[in-house]
Amino acid sequence: MESLAVRPYIPIVACERADGVRPMTLLASKEKLEDAVTEGKEWLIRNPESASRAVLLYDGFIPHASGKTNALIVEAVRYTPERERFALVFNDDGSTLITYTPEPEGFVVAVPYRHANSREGFAVYQPKFFNYEGPEVSFETLEKAFFRGVNQHEKGAAVWNASLDQSE
Repeated sequence: MESLAVRPYIPIVACERADGVRPMTLLASKEKLEDAVTEGKEWLIRNPESASRAVLLYDGFIPHASGKTNALIVEAVRYTPERERFALVFNDDGSTLITYTPEPEGFVVAVPYRHANSREGFAVYQPKFFNYEGPEVSFETLEKAFFRGVNQHEKGAAVWNASLDQSE
């Protein structure tokens, strides 16, 4: 993977806590994109905000008929109290912490896009859903949940709607 200094998109973890607060964390402290993504995945496991749901958003690639294509990858989780997980956390100072956290349910969405530097300009394509974990739901339910999230981000929804290319 490339250095964060070269990549246009810095990974973000966003969550919603039980009190309705929605903090976002930029994962820009790492030299390489893969280290920032690893930090985000670890955040989703630890759930340090005691969030009821969270997403990790990062730039990546997915397979495509032409080889591979750029995609924003969204790893979405919902923490459910009905399922708990035991975690042993090793802190930087050498101490350990035993925690019990809700076992997350979730899915991965890849949003393929055409880079802004391309001849045709920037565009986003229909999302692709992967790795669903949780109670059985239909694709339509996942898609509606995804677009509810998109539409809650006013600026993101405006970019999405202005840049959507449904040809792929």
